[in-house]
Amino acid sequence: MISNTPKWTIAAPVFAGAVLAAAFLHFNMGGLLVALVAIALGACVFAAVHHAEVVAHRVGEPYGTLVLALAVTLIEVALIVSLMVAGGAEAAALARDTVFAAVMIILNGILGLCLLVGGLMHREQSFSLDGVSAAMVALGAIVLLTLVFPNYTLTTPGPFYSSSQLLLIAIVSLVIYGAFVFTQTVGHRQIFLHEGERADEVGEHASLPSNAATTLSAVLLMACLIAVVLLAKKLAPSLEHGVARVGAPNAVVGVIIAAIVLLPEGVAAVMAARANRLQTSLNLALGSALASIGLTIPAVSVLSLYMKTQLVLDSIADAENVSVNDSELTERIIYQAQRFGISPDDYVQRAQQSGQLGAIYADVRRGKALASVVRQATVTDAEGNAIDMDELFGVNQQEDASAAGEPVAVAAGADEE
Repeated sequence: MISNTPKWTIAAPVFAGAVLAAAFLHFNMGGLLVALVAIALGACVFAAVHHAEVVAHRVGEPYGTLVLALAVTLIEVALIVSLMVAGGAEAAALARDTVFAAVMIILNGILGLCLLVGGLMHREQSFSLDGVSAAMVALGAIVLLTLVFPNYTLTTPGPFYSSSQLLLIAIVSLVIYGAFVFTQTVGHRQIFLHEGERADEVGEHASLPSNAATTLSAVLLMACLIAVVLLAKKLAPSLEHGVARVGAPNAVVGVIIAAIVLLPEGVAAVMAARANRLQTSLNLALGSALASIGLTIPAVSVLSLYMKTQLVLDSIADAENVSVNDSELTERIIYQAQRFGISPDDYVQRAQQSGQLGAIYADVRRGKALASVVRQATVTDAEGNAIDMDELFGVNQQEDASAAGEPVAVAAGADEE
C-alpha cells in the first residue's frame, strides 16, 4: 500500500508537522522559520492535490471533484474563522474580501488558465453546457444574495445585513448549495460527466487504486489540509505585517488567503485540463466557487452574530465602567490552566507569547458585564413572584462566575420581563 504511494507525498505532512512543532515551541529562528513554513505549505498543497486525485479516481465523477472542493472550502472556513476571532472587529470584512477574491480567482484565473492550457495542448476540448449552466445559475444566485444585495438593504445603514437578514441569507445559501450538490450527484449526474461517458463507467482506463491505497490517501489528504490551515495561520502575522509595510489595503490579505487556499484545487484543475478532461476542470472550479460561498457565508454569519453579541457586552461594560482587578484575572487564568491541564505559569507564558492576555482580560470584563445585566433584570418564577437574584445565586458567586467568564444560569421555568 505504501510502496505505491510517492514517498514525497508522505514526507510532506511529516515535514509540516515538524515545522509546526518548531513554531509552536517558539524556536528562535527568525526569517528561517518563516521560510520553512512557506516551503512546508507549498509541499502540503501539492501533496494534497495528489491524494485528492487518488480518492477522486476511486470514487469516480462527479463525486471525486466534490472531495477536493469540500476539503478546500473547509480550509477556507477554518482559516477565516480563526483570523476573524483573533482580529475581532478589525477583521470583520475579511470573510467578504476572501470570498469575493476566491470567486474572482476561480472564474477569471483558474477557469481562464484551464481553457488556455487545454486549448494549447489539445486544440479543441468538449464539456457539458447543461452542467456548467446549472453551476452558473446557482453561483449567480448566491453571489447576488451575499455580495450584491447588502448594498441595497435599508434595515441597517451601510452595506450590511441585519441579524435576521444575515441568518436568512445563511440558510438560503445552504439550501441553494445543497440543491446543487443533489443535482450534481443524484438528480442529473450525467450532465456533469465527460461527453459520451455513462454514469456507471469510469472516465479513466487506468486501473482503480485499491481500498488500502485510497484509505491511506484519504488520511494523508486530511493531514495535508489540516497542515495547510495551521501553516497559513502561522504565516498570517507576517503576511499582514508585509501588506501593511508596503501600504497595500487590508483587502489584499483576503486575496492572498484565497490564493493560498485555492492553490490545491487550481493545480488539480489545470492538470485535468492538460489531460483533456475539461469537464473535470470545470466541475472543480465551479464547484469550489459554489462551496466557497455556500459554506463559508453560513459559517461566518453565525460567527458574526456571536461577535456582535461580544461587541454589545463590550458596550455595556464601557457604560457601566466595569473593571477587572488582579484577583479576578488570576482566577480566570487558573480556571483556563486547569482546563488545558497545565500550570498557571505555563498558561501565562503561552498567553504572553501569543498576545492573548488582552483577550483574556476582555472575556472576564464581558462576563462581569453580563452578570451586571442579570442582576438588574427582574426575574419571576412560574407563579409571577419576583426572585431575589442575590439570594438565589449570591453576590460573590455571581462575581466568581463572571470572573471565570461563565454565564450566570437562570432557574428553569423562569421568565424574564
